[in-house]
Amino acid sequence: MRFSAQVAIIQPDKFGAWRLLAILPRLKTRATVLGLRSFHMPIAKEGFREIAIATVVLGLCAGGSVLVFWPLAIPFLVIWLWVLFFFRDPKRSHDYQPGDLCAPADGTVTEVTQLDSYEPVGGPAVRIGIFLSIFNVHVNRAPCSGRVRSLSYRAGEFIDARHPESGRRNESNTLLIEPDPPMSGPVEVRQVAGVLARRIICHARANEYLPIGSRFGLIKFGSRTELIIPRRTGTETKVKVGDKVRAGLTIVARQPLETGGASGVEQPQGEVCVQA
Repeated sequence: MRFSAQVAIIQPDKFGAWRLLAILPRLKTRATVLGLRSFHMPIAKEGFREIAIATVVLGLCAGGSVLVFWPLAIPFLVIWLWVLFFFRDPKRSHDYQPGDLCAPADGTVTEVTQLDSYEPVGGPAVRIGIFLSIFNVHVNRAPCSGRVRSLSYRAGEFIDARHPESGRRNESNTLLIEPDPPMSGPVEVRQVAGVLARRIICHARANEYLPIGSRFGLIKFGSRTELIIPRRTGTETKVKVGDKVRAGLTIVARQPLETGGASGVEQPQGEVCVQA
């Protein structure tokens, strides 16, 4: 279920008093900001609790500030709007070509590593790391169409999500997806917690079918998402370190399509890491 919010803004009334209008949640409504034109802003349901807490706490702080000096309420309003903005869940659609793998998260590419061998995919692989700042959309999307072969959660540390070791040391949740033929697989997606991110949400289940670009989870407040794919003869990486990507829209890699049962596994070349 998607949720849209009608954003309320501090406005002066005709008597010169200031009031902070509360958030008015309802389905398929519009959000109006500072008297500008209305726009739809779907909100991820995973953020309802945080939005409610922020509304109460920041509303009380803003209300107390208004009694002293109304401009003091502005920072609380800005923080509240940021909380709302953080949990946005924009609708997305894209025309994909056979072999396309889309970004599983919004953010900045901080790592493109050629792995000599990676056991879950059974040979050489490519790992693409995406860092999600607190200003990015944090909804995770399936990089390809396929069935979830397995899920595994691992407790761990909370080092900076931009660090290449964060995927192996931090708390994480990993999905192994068997892509629809003729794309070779499997494909691994790893949700990684960061310094601020302390809650990973994954709605996917084992044996569930995920269409490419479909949402399957969310990581709260800054994080990292990794995409690990088999490195076949003809595998193309479409992004480089520093590129900005959007989940479900940016094509980050393209796999050759298998024909006649040939796997086209590329011969090991050692590990080459490019990172920010």
